[in-house]
Amino acid sequence: MVSDGLKITFLGSGTSTGVPQIGCQCEVCRSTDPRDKRLRQSAVVEYRGKRILIDCGPDFRQQYLACGCPHLDALLITHIHYDHVGGLEELRGFPSLPIYARADVIAALHSRLAYCFAEHPYPGVPHFNLVEIDDNTAFDCCGITIEPIPVLHYRMPILGFRIGPLAYITDCKTIGDEQILRLHGVPLLVINALRQEEHLSHLSLPQALEVINKINPGRAVLVHMSHHMGLHEQVAKILPPGVELAYDGMVLEIDNTTEGVANFNNN
Repeated sequence: MVSDGLKITFLGSGTSTGVPQIGCQCEVCRSTDPRDKRLRQSAVVEYRGKRILIDCGPDFRQQYLACGCPHLDALLITHIHYDHVGGLEELRGFPSLPIYARADVIAALHSRLAYCFAEHPYPGVPHFNLVEIDDNTAFDCCGITIEPIPVLHYRMPILGFRIGPLAYITDCKTIGDEQILRLHGVPLLVINALRQEEHLSHLSLPQALEVINKINPGRAVLVHMSHHMGLHEQVAKILPPGVELAYDGMVLEIDNTTEGVANFNNN
């Protein structure tokens, strides 16, 4: 990793169904381009000597093995939907891993995984170190100050995160003017764009581009894409400068050490 910089590895760049979607024979689902093979959304951020996982979906075991099983220092959960928490049981090898989430997410985990929180749990069940965070208060994560970014997933309040030069937002449909102002000029913005057409609970590609234009980041990367987005190769050609599609396994490094200037490296 670049000294004093940030590195992000996109473990998955797809929406809840993944791509290819089971039962679909569209050109995207039949594509042989590896960039069109999208596991459920997740990322690992390396910053100031710590490695932080964002979301842990049902593909986590496959994703984690593929990236070499690196040590993890913490997990941030954006919201409770299955494609973002369905792999939590795979963390049984990290019993002391702090997991940061909103109170509603923690309550839902206690209900959904009740056997893990029983007074006398069954031998071998995973143990979770849950840490409650709220929408408006920065929190310390392994010595790193992280700012929550509250957004709406249709009517559901969820969180994005600001980690140093990175703003990471997924499953957003609505982001308020206050948050846009706070993020203005961020070096790297990761934001969801489900498809090119309007959707009830996710930003479409045109809507995501509008948000990007308002925030005016140094660079923007689109995530949480369905097969309705289109072929990676074709969509990439219509994106404005400084905006690109993520793909599974994509790695970006940000060197933020020179007078506040962000230099990017793709690996």
